[in-house]
Amino acid sequence: MTKTKTTIWQANSKYNENRINPSNNEQNFFELTEAAEVLREGGLVAFPTETVYGLGADARNSEAVAGIFKAKGRPSDNPLIVHIADINQLDELVLPYSQLAKSVMDRFWPGPLTIVLPVQPNKLSSLVTATLPTVGIRIPDHPVALALLRLSQCPVAAPSANRSGRPSPTLAKHVLDDLDGSIAGIIDGGPTGVGLESTVIELEGERTIRILRPGGITEEQLIEAFPEAIILNDRESDDGIEQPRSPGMKYTHYAPKGDLEVVQGTADDVISFIRAQVVLVAKENKKTGVLAFSERIGKYEADMVIDLGSEKQLDEAAQRLYAALRQFDEAGVQCIWAEACSKEGIGGALMNRIVKAAGQRITLV
Repeated sequence: MTKTKTTIWQANSKYNENRINPSNNEQNFFELTEAAEVLREGGLVAFPTETVYGLGADARNSEAVAGIFKAKGRPSDNPLIVHIADINQLDELVLPYSQLAKSVMDRFWPGPLTIVLPVQPNKLSSLVTATLPTVGIRIPDHPVALALLRLSQCPVAAPSANRSGRPSPTLAKHVLDDLDGSIAGIIDGGPTGVGLESTVIELEGERTIRILRPGGITEEQLIEAFPEAIILNDRESDDGIEQPRSPGMKYTHYAPKGDLEVVQGTADDVISFIRAQVVLVAKENKKTGVLAFSERIGKYEADMVIDLGSEKQLDEAAQRLYAALRQFDEAGVQCIWAEACSKEGIGGALMNRIVKAAGQRITLV
């Protein structure tokens, strides 16, 4: 790929998309308008959302969408999520959908929830859908993202703005580390909020909600919002042989450069196992790392020990995870052990990402 200078646009993460005019904030207006013009002209722009930074392209422009796959090194059979600013845009992109779908949108949009819907023929690039008859769509809950989407006046396909397989970016710096010179620009809106990608769901009739990928909206939240619905959770049921129905279902994702192993068991057993492994590996002159919760952070001695926060506040761990994995890379850590956590609430998505980052390597002790 031809390397070009990547522009960095600055945007206040508290910028109010309802006041997009020069008199309120001339610099933000100029920078977002410039980024929106790049999108309309077929360029690639990374931007912050409430989940992670996305790498955006006009979802109708196949050449632009192809640029996403090329910049990321992403397999072309992995579908992309389309971001829109307003629910009224849906009628231009998808076929009629159920009342259940409308109710889910009313409850969780804008927000970290992607809904897989039947796509209208010839409205989006076939590269976005990976030739599937469906498309995943969401409205992000981030003022900068919404402002950019409104200014660009196009549906924006946007997977995470990282090299494929690497930890997703939660800071503009992470995007620059992976994609500098391969994309037109990055809107720096500061750190993202949730820290993990959106939940992806598919609806079956008027009663069934199937979770294809856990994320920022938890299974418990869906159950609470729709107590009469049947909530099915695929829980990694996809064996990687068939074409994935949503992003994150087939390929290894989120991985640091070093070898990562997840350790699950009682607290004492996990501590004993990890401590012993660190000693063994250190004898091989390999740099070691541990990803642990605050309750046990002082129990480990390794070259780098990173605190994910309290295991009682897993939303904080979710926010820290990807940055932590990148810290290990920056320090050249070769072997990493991560404590497992509860799968309740956001813990389900957190464990999903940690296990994927470890290439499914889990040790029960």
